[in-house]
Amino acid sequence: TKQEATVDLMRFAPDAPRGSMDFLFVRCMEYLQAAGYRTFNLGMAPLSGMAQREAAPVWDRIGSVIFEHGERFYNFKGLKAFKTKFHPHWEPRYLAVASVSPAIAMVDATLLIGGGLRGVVGK
Repeated sequence: TKQEATVDLMRFAPDAPRGSMDFLFVRCMEYLQAAGYRTFNLGMAPLSGMAQREAAPVWDRIGSVIFEHGERFYNFKGLKAFKTKFHPHWEPRYLAVASVSPAIAMVDATLLIGGGLRGVVGK
């Protein structure tokens, strides 16, 4: 059997019928299951689950604030809610960078996730 199938990027189209993405994901999962795949990886929910407690590292707290209040730049909470409805098994992921400030790494990751500067600022 094949081990895992995954989705890479989803894009929002305001004129798409309500529930389109749900339908597409379910059909993909059904097809892949019939084709012998054991799991389907929904990808990440960026910045979700970061520590909010006072003793948390500063970048965890900043990431948590961005997740909670950054909807102007990216629909972090909406993406997490969409994926949660499929009852996934969440696994933590970490970003490690060398020779770069954490702020620059965060900007780079945001631009990559958001589809470039126009995608981030234009939302």
